[in-house]
Amino acid sequence: MSIRESRRTQEQEHDSVSSAIELSNRQPDNVSAVSKTGTRPASANSVAEQDAHARLDAEELKMPPKASLILVVSANILLQISFFIIVSASHEYAHYLEGTATFSGIVIGIPTLFSGLALLPMLKYDRGGYKMPLHISCGASIVGHILYACAYPAGFLYLILIGRMVSGLAFTFWMYCKRYCSDARIVGVRRRTTLASLLVMGQGLGMSIGPFVGGALYKIGFKNRVFNGFTSPGWIMAGVWLVFWICVTIWFEDVPMEDEERSTTANSTSTIISAQSQQQDMGEKTQEKQDGEVTVVTDQEDSSSTDSFNMTWAQWGVVACMCWFAMTCFFILGAWESNLPVFGQDAPELHWSPFAAGNFIALGGIAAFPFLLLNLYLAQRTQDRHILAFGSFLGLSALLTFLAFLRTDRLTYPGIFMCWWAVALGFNLASTAPVSLLSKQLPPSWNGRTSLVIQYSYYTGRVTGAIWGGAGVKIGMLNYVGLEIAFIGIGAVLFMGLWRDLKAKTG
Repeated sequence: MSIRESRRTQEQEHDSVSSAIELSNRQPDNVSAVSKTGTRPASANSVAEQDAHARLDAEELKMPPKASLILVVSANILLQISFFIIVSASHEYAHYLEGTATFSGIVIGIPTLFSGLALLPMLKYDRGGYKMPLHISCGASIVGHILYACAYPAGFLYLILIGRMVSGLAFTFWMYCKRYCSDARIVGVRRRTTLASLLVMGQGLGMSIGPFVGGALYKIGFKNRVFNGFTSPGWIMAGVWLVFWICVTIWFEDVPMEDEERSTTANSTSTIISAQSQQQDMGEKTQEKQDGEVTVVTDQEDSSSTDSFNMTWAQWGVVACMCWFAMTCFFILGAWESNLPVFGQDAPELHWSPFAAGNFIALGGIAAFPFLLLNLYLAQRTQDRHILAFGSFLGLSALLTFLAFLRTDRLTYPGIFMCWWAVALGFNLASTAPVSLLSKQLPPSWNGRTSLVIQYSYYTGRVTGAIWGGAGVKIGMLNYVGLEIAFIGIGAVLFMGLWRDLKAKTG
């Protein structure tokens, strides 16, 4: 028994020694593997990867405060209604005060000219926020509508123009609406096209509600020297803006001011640098990429998001292309909106009254609205360049069809309506792309610049388009449509030449 026990003891000791030797042989391999690769265990990598993905998704999908977003979108809709509510009867109003059709086109388009003049001074004092421009927009809208309404009892034609000029101060907030919906401080990169589509949907609502309400108020008449078919849109919109101003005062929450944000950023940056200096060499920072790997990023990469960002020739080409399409979309939309009442009254097949013209414009906008609502869903899955291409092609098809109707002298209500519907839908869809696409391709510090240059392109299109549409019958309808087709042709050349450079994230 003692011999057997001694053998068992020797075998156990031998097994334990061999296990220890195997463990000691394996351990250096593991240690060397860790030291060579610099990676963490699989479980740690998995957790880090999930955290990185969660942070990335949260950053790319972030949204502004709900109440503030609703107010900004509502302001956009009210501005659109304010712009279009006079379209139906502006020709008759100007004619009553001894103005011409061209003058009525100037009345429609002049606010955007003064809005462009007022935009630069306002940018100097807004400190990167939105509350001050929004309050100015509310106040200017009230005063502008009241002046427009007072032109009739005063019997002064140019008071219409003065009222619209004051309203131009209010329309500066169009740029802030676009900047708000692409502001990297509050909107993720995969939410910008969606919010731009939301603005365009409001654009379609305003284009429908404004002419319809203006035409209906003209039809009702209100036989009163102060409150009648010409002046009632001004008085009603002044009251609506007053109520909205109260809502803005109560619920709107502004983003942090630029100077506050800079001080916060400076403090956080100094804290990060002091912590990193204990762990690694000066001038380098570590960040986790989407796949969970640890990489080294130098200070030179971070500078790409600052004002020292250098544009390539391809990026300048993309900016020029987006500016051209922004101008073209609003040139054609503004031209049709101011031309339809004049053309409808002049054409022997139509003989529209202001009420009929307002209904026609509103009906086209209402028919396009479900598709703009659908675009709100599709924008999350479609690239901006594809939306731009589809909208431009649809609008161009409508222009070519309308040109054929004019040349063959076969004007019918259904045919003109289909052309107007396709123009309204196509160019409203195309107008979603410029701001959102540029905000995705350029650093966040460039968002204010791109929003400004796109808004000036919109203004240029609105002013020149409204004047061009008011004079369309006088210069000839074939020439009127031909220039619009030429604008789309120039844009198509730019678009095809820059197709690859127009690629950006969806959403």
